[in-house]
Amino acid sequence: MTLKVAAKSNPSTVAGAIANNVRDGKSVEIVAMGPESINNTVKAIAIARGFLKGDGMDANFKPEFIHLTIDGEKKSAIKFFLFIEKTAK
Repeated sequence: MTLKVAAKSNPSTVAGAIANNVRDGKSVEIVAMGPESINNTVKAIAIARGFLKGDGMDANFKPEFIHLTIDGEKKSAIKFFLFIEKTAK
């Protein structure tokens, strides 16, 4: 599952989407472009960690630069690969 986070995305809403997909057993990747989007992504992952804690899971991420073509222009973005670990409840 690839989620796209924008500057106007609500971090709590994104966190809910992350947690729900993880609970459904899906792998999650998040794409963000621009400083506000990246900030919202990191906030969302932090909030999602709290949501998943009660389920005995924790989320970590690995960021990677990617290049997208939007309207014929090459743009840089960051893709966050989430890694889920089982923890003690």
